[in-house]
Amino acid sequence: MEEVPQDFRLGLAHKVFLIKTKDIPNVDREALQQEVLSAIYKDNLAPYYQHICGELGWPVDSAKLAEMQAANAAKLAELDEKQKDAEENLGETEVRDVMLARAEYLGNIGDREAATQAYDAVEKKTASGGNKVDLLFSQIRLFMQYGDWRRVKALVGRAQGLCEEGGDWERKNKLKVYQGVLALYTRQFAAAADLLLDSTATFTASELFPYTRLIFYAVVAALTTLSRPELKRRVVDSPEVLSVIHSLPGLQPLLEALYHCKYRQMFGSFLEVVGAMRSDMFLHHHVRHYSRELRAVAYSQFLESYKSVTLDSMAAAFDVSAGFLDGELVDFICAGRLHAKIDKVAGVIETNRPDAKNALYADTLKRGDLLLTRVQRLERAQLVSVVSATGPAEGGDKHAMGFVCSGLGCMCQSEGCICRASGWGRV
Repeated sequence: MEEVPQDFRLGLAHKVFLIKTKDIPNVDREALQQEVLSAIYKDNLAPYYQHICGELGWPVDSAKLAEMQAANAAKLAELDEKQKDAEENLGETEVRDVMLARAEYLGNIGDREAATQAYDAVEKKTASGGNKVDLLFSQIRLFMQYGDWRRVKALVGRAQGLCEEGGDWERKNKLKVYQGVLALYTRQFAAAADLLLDSTATFTASELFPYTRLIFYAVVAALTTLSRPELKRRVVDSPEVLSVIHSLPGLQPLLEALYHCKYRQMFGSFLEVVGAMRSDMFLHHHVRHYSRELRAVAYSQFLESYKSVTLDSMAAAFDVSAGFLDGELVDFICAGRLHAKIDKVAGVIETNRPDAKNALYADTLKRGDLLLTRVQRLERAQLVSVVSATGPAEGGDKHAMGFVCSGLGCMCQSEGCICRASGWGRV
């Protein structure tokens, strides 16, 4: 099956992202600006041109804008004539085809609101659930171009509902990629890893990005969320991952260093991966968070092998200074990410990681205490019922609080009462 090229709108959006994000080094922003403007002028993207000029502070070429708007109006008038002719002389299928062409044209030039209305009109004339999902995918890419992730989330939810009602496998597999991208952008790396790794064998969403990019996103998400056994099964030994990971700078060395506990090499490889993440419009704003998460995973994995270890030994293993590592570990311990404590005087890190057996034991004790408390309350309630029905036992004493000793003891605790056990009744 021939691979569909990436949607040109996402390519434009990535170039615009590189232009406006000033902390990305080695970017020729003037050249990118010319590339973006050339693409806009070539395809008469008047609405998108107005949006970009406003967002980036570029001067608006009024003559060019008027020329593009005239071209847009002429194309829409042509499509309106075709739709009118189809309605008068052809069938419903031909009418829908023209309406779809109009919606796609509006989406391509970047007219979000008009495109949304046009797609809604096409959907009303669409019977197939699969074709409805395709309409939603087109709109999702349009709103990704504009960075409107609230609308992206709503559209992904609608697509999921349609697929659950009876979508075909191709569209269900494609939906996983769209959901995975949304999960990446919203920092749900565990969900993103599951969705994207599931898509590696059936990837068809090349309109979003090429297959190599899918592998990059999947591995990046998996590194901080999968357990070691899962990481080996789904990533380290995955033929789909192994087929392309060598072409992604720094990613294979990072994966191998983390999995094989070669922490000294890990940070060097990670810098390359961070550079790729920083220049990605889906991951850029997660770089600091992700860097922290990966360090937490590495520190936790290292400490799992020790009951105690010196701070200097661990610092040497990671090729960092003891002072830097001490500050890192203190932050993670305080945040509850590492189960350890640091003996600053001795320079020793002691792990106090609760294992599953200890956690089960503590939970059993807690549940046992709760059960005993409930049994005691039930016993007291039964004794109260017995005393209320039979009256106080012979020789019972009356107390100031209005209770009478049942002979088994009372709980009134009034002055002069020497009873301490349960079992009392009201006079």
